[in-house]
Amino acid sequence: MVNKTDILDVLKTIPDPEMPISITDLGLIEHVSMDDSVVHIELLPTFIGCIALPAIAEEIKRKLGTLEGVSSVEVEFIYDPPWSTDRITDDGRASLAEHGIAVPAGSSACCGGKKSTSVELQTSVIPCPWCGSGETTITSPFGPTRCKSIHFCNACRHPFERMKKL
Repeated sequence: MVNKTDILDVLKTIPDPEMPISITDLGLIEHVSMDDSVVHIELLPTFIGCIALPAIAEEIKRKLGTLEGVSSVEVEFIYDPPWSTDRITDDGRASLAEHGIAVPAGSSACCGGKKSTSVELQTSVIPCPWCGSGETTITSPFGPTRCKSIHFCNACRHPFERMKKL
């Protein structure tokens, strides 16, 4: 009989279609349950309307459907709690950095779990994932996906992407 650990082990093998990170390291999986032979996954999208969501759901269904004892898989997209970059694991942050994608440090929540009202300024120092320099500038607040922006390092002269702080 399949158990929750078996399911999580499979979910760890599913990459995000748009970034070099697994969906578990990205922090998309909120809840896993099994009722008889039906697996139910609650998944938090990084952004509403993310075009990768159908591909992620299909890959989850395909891979979990191969487990012995699983008759069907249901994937539900939920929006509470909202996804934030705080959910990215240390392994996920390392994988993103290896591929030139910076992730905001620190927590997006404060004040007893309430959302912060602070604003991240575009003039803030964003460390370069390639060389670590703080001599970076934002090139575009809009990156290749809705969850990333484009930056440039003046020290090593490399462009890089950064996960938007949510």
